[in-house]
Amino acid sequence: MEIGIDSFAAAPTDSNISNSQALRELIERIELADQVGLDIFGIGEHYRKEFLDSASSIILAAAASRTKRIILTSAVTVLSAADPVRAFQNFSTLDLISNGRAEMVVGRGSFTESFPLFGLNLHQYDELFTEKLDLLLKIRDNEFVTWKGQHRPELINQPIYPRPFQEKMPIWLGVGGTPASFVRAGELGLPLMVAVIGGETHRFRPLVDLYRQAGERAGFSPEQLKVGLHSLGYVADTKEEAVAEYYPGYAEMFTKIGKERGFPPVSRDRFDAQNGSTGALLVGSAEEVAEKISRHSESLGGISRFTFQMDAGLSHQKLMKSIELIGTKVSPLINN
Repeated sequence: MEIGIDSFAAAPTDSNISNSQALRELIERIELADQVGLDIFGIGEHYRKEFLDSASSIILAAAASRTKRIILTSAVTVLSAADPVRAFQNFSTLDLISNGRAEMVVGRGSFTESFPLFGLNLHQYDELFTEKLDLLLKIRDNEFVTWKGQHRPELINQPIYPRPFQEKMPIWLGVGGTPASFVRAGELGLPLMVAVIGGETHRFRPLVDLYRQAGERAGFSPEQLKVGLHSLGYVADTKEEAVAEYYPGYAEMFTKIGKERGFPPVSRDRFDAQNGSTGALLVGSAEEVAEKISRHSESLGGISRFTFQMDAGLSHQKLMKSIELIGTKVSPLINN
């Protein structure tokens, strides 16, 4: 199983740390992840003051020059708000810089700030994504593209450059809990990245089954229908230490986001339940977290990739230590 980290490039909450320093520290964490043997590092895409990841491909390109083997991916590219031609060119260039280590995880995103920012109609949320995904895949698979849609000028035998280092740059479909999204990924034969940040992970099994069934009906082999899992997690020497360090920032972040969406404040009881044996959170010691990842994989019928999302007000030093533990202890426990 591939193990990695996803980051939203959280803006610093400490007034003594500049945004510039925060990004330099993020590059250091990606470099460490590469050194300790992690397989993937992903950068999200948001358009909020709390995050510095609106240009994820630039962050990843900076990391490419300081890493050797780690896969560099978006997590996710908000394709509804992007020009597929430009998105492909950005990641194709990253693929060239990294000698074939670029991937894309594309999705619709969980926030809506990009719609007014780019003059898009939120009521066309799914329609925009469907059309742009179709164009992105055609560009990925063809040097010369002829295509026509409703929301972008048509392309007539248009060459699109640069082409990536890889013959077929991987594009994953990032999904939440919408059945139609799982079916779409299966019908297209795209690897699936499931974001489970709450609830009980095993409850996603029927949706993963929908994906696999749709893919098999469309003629794709089980080997092509990869499933990845993205969840909130943090590793320390002991579970008590991990919870003590992770919970305050988690509670602050999700209480703020929940208030925007009409949800109640985060409680410690709710957190502990989510961090229990079947809950989505993976906050604990290396041994406990490795066991839980393996259990989640079994409950979903087998996963090929797991990524930790650790943005929760933690210091650079704590994040560095956690990344080291994940690379040197969690990954070997899962894969040996």
